[in-house]
Amino acid sequence: MAETKREIERKYEATGETPLPDLTRVAGVAEVVDEGVMELDAVYHDTPDLRLAADAVTLRRRTGGSDAGWHVKFPVAAGIRDEIRAPLSDTLPGELAGLLRSRVRHAEIVPVVRLRSARDVRRLLAADGTLLAELSVDTVHAERLPSGAVATWTEIEVELADDVDDPALLDAIEKRLEKAGIHPSDAPSKLARALAETGPAPEAAPTAGEPGKAGKPGKAGKAGESGGAGERGTAGKPSSGGTSGTAGKPGTAATSGTAGKPGTAATSGTAGKPGTAATSGTAGKPGSGGTSGTSGAPAGTAGAAVLVYVREQADAIVALDPAVRRDLPDAVHQLRVACRRMRSAFKTYRRVLDRTVTDPVGDELKWLAGELGVARDQEVLDARLRARLADLPPTLTLGPVEARLRRRGAARAEDARRRALEALDSDRHLALLDTLHALLADPPLRKAARRDAHRVLAKAVRKDHDRLGGRIEHALALDPGHERDLALHEARKAAKRARYAAEAARPTLGKPAKKLGKRVKAVQSLLGEHQDSVVARAALREFAIQSHGAGESAFTWGLLYGREEAAAAATERELPGVWARAAGPDLTAALTR
Repeated sequence: MAETKREIERKYEATGETPLPDLTRVAGVAEVVDEGVMELDAVYHDTPDLRLAADAVTLRRRTGGSDAGWHVKFPVAAGIRDEIRAPLSDTLPGELAGLLRSRVRHAEIVPVVRLRSARDVRRLLAADGTLLAELSVDTVHAERLPSGAVATWTEIEVELADDVDDPALLDAIEKRLEKAGIHPSDAPSKLARALAETGPAPEAAPTAGEPGKAGKPGKAGKAGESGGAGERGTAGKPSSGGTSGTAGKPGTAATSGTAGKPGTAATSGTAGKPGTAATSGTAGKPGSGGTSGTSGAPAGTAGAAVLVYVREQADAIVALDPAVRRDLPDAVHQLRVACRRMRSAFKTYRRVLDRTVTDPVGDELKWLAGELGVARDQEVLDARLRARLADLPPTLTLGPVEARLRRRGAARAEDARRRALEALDSDRHLALLDTLHALLADPPLRKAARRDAHRVLAKAVRKDHDRLGGRIEHALALDPGHERDLALHEARKAAKRARYAAEAARPTLGKPAKKLGKRVKAVQSLLGEHQDSVVARAALREFAIQSHGAGESAFTWGLLYGREEAAAAATERELPGVWARAAGPDLTAALTR
């Protein structure tokens, strides 16, 4: 069973002769205990084109020390990473392979660097003996595999203890180190430094697998102790508890030349709260596990602007895959949003990207979002019903209402989680990732893609805004009831599309697009509240029927149903005013310079 550890550390340049300052002069540090030297031997694995390293993700198999085993590290923010550990074994554990699947896809996982380190450890203790941090002086010998190129260096690493959440302590330690002439390292990690100092990066990342077609799972290869050169393994089809592709045997050594509690899953550009699963914006870099750049679309054109946005969503889909597997809060929601944003961009900017190519991709994105939606929709419904129930006085809660709600939620959540993981483990999902990679490597640009971005994007945003207005006008013309509910749901989907259109155009159109997007988001939120009420009423009716059939009182379910009905009616009364603020002609006119 894998375990997760939050790693909050800072690295500093040093030499073997660098003297350490007296760290007991740091506030809170009462004693520095020398733990002696330990020998560590780690082989880092990646694809031949270094897709993991391109996204600052590391996979290693380490022997020696107290944490021997397989480790995968995901970046969270500067100096903060989540480390997922699995016990030492000959082959890469399936659980860890699954976390890498969206980046690795069909590619082989091979040894790329061997690091042997002599680690001189010092424990920094509080007055009561509590461990605050560990400082280690690491003498590192790096060997590039299979070339045999080597590099050596010494660095100092300071890492907060597991239960310590105090960046100020690291600041104080850093101040003492800098006064002693010890300065922060430019290298974000040992692996990054080893790769930089032992050889150039690969020239390009080949497309893995045929576009739109899933490859077969790879066969497991051997991964022994460091020493013998062996066969390369391949990335297989991981699952929460199934088999996986494994790394090959490492080669032999040669001599020659801001931290906090775990938070939600964050999208690209958001370091977020510690604990987030931040997506990496490395698309288009050689060796990246993400997607390719804006091929064939010069800067300032509509094609370049749209492809930047589509690429951001593709990167988010890749990076949020392991976040969903790790069950990070909000990860499912954000992955669904990335799918919806990309589908919306394909539809809105169909004059830029050829729909004969993007429509089938959009269908697959809809499938993935739908499979994930079971889990997300259940989360939203459970939270809403629990909140409604909590608002009732005890005298109006008749029968085993809370128990029935809890049982239903737990059962459905488990099923939704299983379904989401099955989707991520499927060949169909792998084929989608391949297709996204291929689409952005060779985008299906139309004639309008070569035109000025401002004009093309402004016209597309106005068109989606007009479409939203028609949907709202139609819905409000209907009498309250089922047909209006359906029409308002369609208006909500149109609001999302209009919002995403403005969002994609914001770098090009600036503040007018930002303002329009904000107003449309308010419309979307109101319509979302209405749809949540529709879904909640259907669930409450089901609860009432079940309770009545079991001989229980259905009074509370009926009461909650009535309150939801009243809430929906209130949103319908509010809608004309909210839409009026988003429908002003000055908003869309401002899009045209």
